[in-house]
This record gives sequence, structure tokens and C-alpha cells, in this order.
Amino acid sequence: MKKNILLALSLALALSVTAQKKPNVIVVLADDIGTGDLSYYRKLHSDKIVLETPALDQLAREGMIFTDAHAPAALCAPSRYAIMTGNNCYRSYAPWGVWGSYQESAVKPDQLTLGKLMKNAGYSTAFFGKWGFGSDFYEKDNPNKIYQGSRQKIEMDVDIRQIAGNGPKQNGFDYSLMFPSGIQNVPYAVYENEKWMPLESNSKIGFISQENMTKIGVTLDKEEGLGDTAWDPHNMGPLLVNKAVNFIEKTDKKSPFFMYYCSLAVHLPHSPSKELNGKKIAGTTPSAHMDMIKELDVQIEMLIAALKKKGEYENTIFIFTSDNGGLQIKETAQSGHKSSDIYRGGKNQPYEGGHRVPFIVSWPGQIKAKSISETPIVGLDILGTLAAVTNQKIPEGQAVDSANLLPILLRKSKSPVHPYIISQSGTSKEAIITQDGWKLIIAFDKKDKSDQIRKPFALYNLNDNLEEKEIENLINNPKYQSEVEALFEAYNQIRTTEKATKI
Repeated sequence: MKKNILLALSLALALSVTAQKKPNVIVVLADDIGTGDLSYYRKLHSDKIVLETPALDQLAREGMIFTDAHAPAALCAPSRYAIMTGNNCYRSYAPWGVWGSYQESAVKPDQLTLGKLMKNAGYSTAFFGKWGFGSDFYEKDNPNKIYQGSRQKIEMDVDIRQIAGNGPKQNGFDYSLMFPSGIQNVPYAVYENEKWMPLESNSKIGFISQENMTKIGVTLDKEEGLGDTAWDPHNMGPLLVNKAVNFIEKTDKKSPFFMYYCSLAVHLPHSPSKELNGKKIAGTTPSAHMDMIKELDVQIEMLIAALKKKGEYENTIFIFTSDNGGLQIKETAQSGHKSSDIYRGGKNQPYEGGHRVPFIVSWPGQIKAKSISETPIVGLDILGTLAAVTNQKIPEGQAVDSANLLPILLRKSKSPVHPYIISQSGTSKEAIITQDGWKLIIAFDKKDKSDQIRKPFALYNLNDNLEEKEIENLINNPKYQSEVEALFEAYNQIRTTEKATKI
């Protein structure tokens, strides 16, 4: 009965939305941003604000923030797969990521994606920024064969002049400005509509070495390898946002657009621009990391300004979140800035700081300003929500883990949208399952490729131990073994069930 009522409510809300002009939609997926990186969130727990984020704070004030939002993983690649498809990370062929640009894409050709969903609804679709979950390139000397990389060596036998498949176009995006691995890994090049876009008039495809990067003050985060000889990560953020602004300026006001903007900030290497939108960036905060947070905020400012100039801000849904929790950078921490806010840990870790992220939705005239939701949600709920906004029914077997947040956003419901919150860490291979504040961390055997060997690792009651103090780890307390067993059994059932069901 409850399910039927919620279904009827969602249908009524969707019909009321489609009766009006379809809203534009911008989804911003930031890279490595924690809740404490946004001053609006930080002010919920502290009066000490080291870095203000005025543009993001404006979005938060004008819309709804979620205080219990989670990335699908504490690491970027698995999260990006999950957000793009609405499926939990473990449903891909490589549940833990991380995919190199030359490796098989995690997204299968028959899977629904954010781009396909919005294109089906009649939207002009665009992808900007970091792709991050694999795609196809041809072999350098064989244009009929797809190169398959191992990420175990410097790879030079790749033709990086174009995306050969499994890129934005194949996933429903009409236009794209794509960085296959952001700014942190090969190929160090930019692709416009899947073709290499030379950064300078004299650009060539060449070898990007640490020696050359040192000359421009950059320490590569990952491997040396192929790229544009004019590659300079200091310039990539401005390039990205200016292309996005140009896209907004050229949109046809008669038809809606969908933009998926995957920022390069604030992933390593931290290489802030000197200036952006008339504001000085590099060297204006206590660390290069925080300079990148400032640069990201200015990018959001530019997107908002472009919408207002076009007269489209009032008719645009703006969603902001992050692919995982914040970074733990020594210089940043010494300044008093806390990327993870009050939470333990950060990126790649199973603690709340690794996967709890900001989640903001602004929709003028529809979402009440200064709204706060404590409903536990996951980043992959974006797809289910946009399906409701565009009055689409998700086909069976697609986006099986994505919930519809529209009733919450429009203040028609406060009911939970997930029986459990499922997430995972990164390279350390731990899974997380949370229900009613009880959080179980499950350790996987790293040598077991089948992922069948699992063991409960930690139990925290977030209702009174939100900081996950280790002294209050209840995993070995006999009094709480029923909670351990129930959550462990639930997780095992979810992972082993053959029939795809919503979580």
C-alpha cells in the first residue's frame, strides 16, 4: 500500500512538473570535495571558517541541502560509474575501480545513463570535464583494433587522436569537452566531441614527462605518458568552465538542456590558475589545495552568472555533489580548514569522511529556500530523480539502485528512500552498509578476486558516535552482535541476489 501511494505521489509530481516548461538541468560532480570544503556546510558545526565558498553557499541558501548524503564509493572511478548509471559500484565488471583511460569502460552499451535518460526526454545534452571510468582508443599502428591497457607500464602504443568508442557520444551526450582521466593521468589531452582538441596552434601529440612538468611547477599525480605537448594543468579549469559558459550562452531557449559538469578540481596535481573571472586564485589561500577549492567556487559563480544572463536561472535545476569525500592535505589541515568537517577520515577510507559528501539542489520557485533534509541518500539517486522530473519510467533492470528524491525536494514526503545506505571504500576494499544510524564496515579479502571472503570489521552507532571514535567501535561488544549479524546478513543477501532489485 505504502509503495502504491508513493508511486502515485511521484506520478502526480512528475505530471505537475511536465505541465510547465521543462527545466534545464545542470549536475556538477566535483572531484575530491568534502562537506567541510563548503563554508555553508562547515557553518553547521563550526564558527571557524578559513575559506568562504560564496557561490556554492548561494546555491545552498536558495535550495535544499542534504546532511546525510553519500558518494557510492570513497574513490572516484567506482562512484562515477554508479552516478552515471544509477547502479551500485559492485554491479560493474570491476567493482573497486580504478579504470585507466585505455581500459574497458565500466558502462555497458545497453545500460541507461544520465545522458541517454535526458536525451530520451528531448533535452540537448552536454558533458564537460573528467570522464574517469574507461573508454576506447585505437592501437597506434592498427586503426581497426582497440587498444587494451594494463596501467602497469608507460603506454606509448595508443592512438590518442580520437575516442574510438564508449565515450560521451555513445552514452547520450550531444556535445562533449572531455578529459579522459581529468588532470591526473594519461592521456594528458582534451577531446571536443571525441576528437583531440589541440591546446595551442603548435600542439603535437608527444610524451608528457615529469621533467617537463617540473619546469611549469607541476608534480604529476600518476604516470608519465602521451598527451598534448602544450599540456599545463594550470589552464585546464579555466578552459573547462569557459567552454561550459559558452555552451549555455549558445543554447536555444525554446528547448531545455542538460549539462553534466564533472570538475577537474580539486584532484591532484593542485595547479590553480592565476586568475579566473577577474578574481585572483593562486596563492590567495593557505594551500594550493584550498586555492583549487576557491577556483571551483568561482567556476560555479560563472555558471550561475551565465544562466542569469541567459534568463534561464529561474528555470534551471542545479545539483551539486562530489565523487567522494575530501582530501587530507597537511598544509590545509594546519590552517584550520577541515575538508571532512567533523567526520573521521577522508578520500579512499571507509569512514564517514571518505564517502559523506555535500549534496545541494537548487530550483527557484520549486524548492523552498534554506531547506535541509536529513534523509540518507546516495549520489546515484540523481538518475532516478531526473527520471521523475522528466516524467520517465526507468526500464526494468536499469538504474536498479537509484531512488527518486523529487518528493523530498518538493516537501511532499520525508519517508526514507533506501532501506540501507550502501557504499564502499577504495583500494583497501571495505564495504559499508548503514541502517537507522547503525553502520557496519565489512573487510574484503584483497587476494580473493571473487569478493566472497568478507568479515565484519567495525560497527558504529552514528546516532551517538558520528565521529566514529575507535574507542566506541562496537564490533566485539557482545551486546551488539545482533546488529552486526543483521547488517552483515543483509549486505550478503544484497550482494548475492541474482535478480537486480532496488536497494
